Amino acid sequence: MLPPLCYNKGMYALTPCAAGCGRNAITGSPVCAAHAVNPKREAQRIVEYITQQGAIKNLNAPGLDFENIDFSHHQFYGCNFIEASFSKCSFVNSVMRMSFFDFSRFYDCDFSKSDLQFLSFGWASISNCTFEGSELIHINFGGAGITECRFNNSNLYNSRFINAEMDCSDFINCNVKKTCFIKAKREGISFKSSNTAEAIFEYGENG
Repeated sequence: MLPPLCYNKGMYALTPCAAGCGRNAITGSPVCAAHAVNPKREAQRIVEYITQQGAIKNLNAPGLDFENIDFSHHQFYGCNFIEASFSKCSFVNSVMRMSFFDFSRFYDCDFSKSDLQFLSFGWASISNCTFEGSELIHINFGGAGITECRFNNSNLYNSRFINAEMDCSDFINCNVKKTCFIKAKREGISFKSSNTAEAIFEYGENG
């Protein structure tokens, strides 16, 4: 049985929401997105901060909504975007390490030519997005809903799609060595020219 991917969740500061709801507060705010007086203004404040930085570290922005934002050419280290929403956002040529997007929603976003390692997209909803030409190493897509996405020409070494629901998506000419698809539902998925013999589709297979 494969061991789970492990991430150091202590990288970003865990400040509890002052409203006592148990959620994490947004960086620079005493409360979470659910208790913010103006969540849109909080999201804009976070965007302004990101655009002013080359490298963003230990940022807490869970539950915020981002639309038509250019996050490309930025670096993210130890950031928390759990339950956030991203629509028509660009992450082209971005670098990300040890960051969390669990239960987040992505629609029409572009992660192409990015270097993404040790991230978690657990149970995220990812629709009409592209990850083409990217390094996607040690990524957790466990339980994610992936629809009409493109991972072509990418390196997915040792990433996990366990229990993911994958529809109409392409993994053409990808490195899927030790990539785990155990119990993933796959409909209309193309692995053309990818090394699927080195991927893991069933328990007991050697990756």
